[in-house]
Amino acid sequence: MQKIPRNKDNDYTCDMATERRRVITEETGAGLEHIGTYSIDPGLLPGNIENFSGVAQVPMGFAGPLQVNGEHARGEFYVPMATSEGTLVASYSRGMRIAREAGGIKTTVIDDAMQRAPVFVFEDARFAREFGRWVSAHFAQIKAKAEETTSSGKLINIEQYAAAKMCWLRFNFTCGDAAGQNMVSKATRHACMWILDQNPPGLEHFSLAANFDTDKKHSWVNNLHTRGKRVVAEIVLPDHLIKTVLNTSSQAMYRQRQLSNMGSIMSGAVNNGAHYANGITAMFIACGQDVANVAESSAGINYAEIRDNGDYYLAITIPSLVVATYGGGTGLPTQRECLNVLGCYGRDRVYKFAEIVAATVLCGELSLGAAVVADEWVSSHDAYGRNRP
Repeated sequence: MQKIPRNKDNDYTCDMATERRRVITEETGAGLEHIGTYSIDPGLLPGNIENFSGVAQVPMGFAGPLQVNGEHARGEFYVPMATSEGTLVASYSRGMRIAREAGGIKTTVIDDAMQRAPVFVFEDARFAREFGRWVSAHFAQIKAKAEETTSSGKLINIEQYAAAKMCWLRFNFTCGDAAGQNMVSKATRHACMWILDQNPPGLEHFSLAANFDTDKKHSWVNNLHTRGKRVVAEIVLPDHLIKTVLNTSSQAMYRQRQLSNMGSIMSGAVNNGAHYANGITAMFIACGQDVANVAESSAGINYAEIRDNGDYYLAITIPSLVVATYGGGTGLPTQRECLNVLGCYGRDRVYKFAEIVAATVLCGELSLGAAVVADEWVSSHDAYGRNRP
C-alpha cells in the first residue's frame, strides 16, 4: 500500500489534504466527497491533528433555553449538542423546560484539580516511607520547580499512596481555563527531574506515569478526590409540574430513583444516573473538548428527596469533569462558535462552562428518568430516533 503523503515544509494545506484523500480512495475504493468538504483553514490545525485529510461532520442542534442560577453561569443559555442519536436534543430540551418553569438550576463548582501521578520504586518499604516524609518536608521547593514550566498551572498539593516498596505521588494542579493534561505532565516531569537530582536513598526506579492518575479512565480515587472540576447541579421541582410536563409524579420518580440505585449497586456501575455520557459527549464534540475525557467525566452520583410538601429535590454530582475554554480544540472555528453561543470562549470562563454542562446533565436525567417511569421511553425513540422504514 502507498504511504500516506506528508510535506515536511507545509503539511497543513488543502492541497495536502486532497493528496491524502486521493491515496486513500485509490487504495480502498471509498469515495471521500463529504470528508473533503469543509470550511476550516488547514493552517489552523497544527497541534490538533496529524495527516489532516478532511472532516467528520456530526449533526448539531441547540437545546434550551436552559436557565442556570450558578455562581459563574447566570441566565438562560442555548446549549449546542452534536450527536447522531435521535430524541437526544428533544429530551434535553424537555428537561430544560421543566427546570426553567421551576425557576432554574442551582450549580456549584466544589473543587478543581488536574493530576499526574509518578511512581518511585525503592529497595524496600522503609526507604519508600522516608522518601514520602522527605517529599512532605520539601513541598515548597517541589512546587517552585513544577511551576517553572507554566504561567497558569499552580501545584496545590501532593497526595501520597504507598504499596510494597513503591510510593505514588499524585500531583494536584489548578490549570486556569485549560484542561491541563499536557501542562501538568510537563510540570510534574520537571519537578521529578529535580527530585531525582537529589538522589533519594534506596531509589531503584522511576516512572512519570503508572496509571494512578487515571487519565482517560474512571477511578474511585477521582470520585473521592476530584479530577478536573467537581460540580453539583440541583433543583426542586413542584409535584404539579412533574405531572403536567413529565406525565408522572414526584412519588413515582423517587421510587424509580431507589430502584436505579439498587441496579447500579448490583451491576457495579460507576454512575447511578441514567445517561450523563449522552449530554456530556454531545457538548464535548460541539465545544471542542477532548472527547476521550468522557471516560472519567461521565461518572456521577444522583441523589433525590421528596420534600414534606411533595416537591422533588434532585442533585447530580460530577466528580471528574475535564473541560476547557482555552487551548486544545476550543479555538477551532465551529467549536469556538459554540462556546461563544454560551459566552464561554477564552479565559476566566471554565467554571461557567462546567456549571452549564452540569445543569445540562441534570436536565437529561430528569427527562429520561421521567420517560422510563411514564412508559414513554420506547415510544419517543420510535417517534424521533428512527431514520429507516
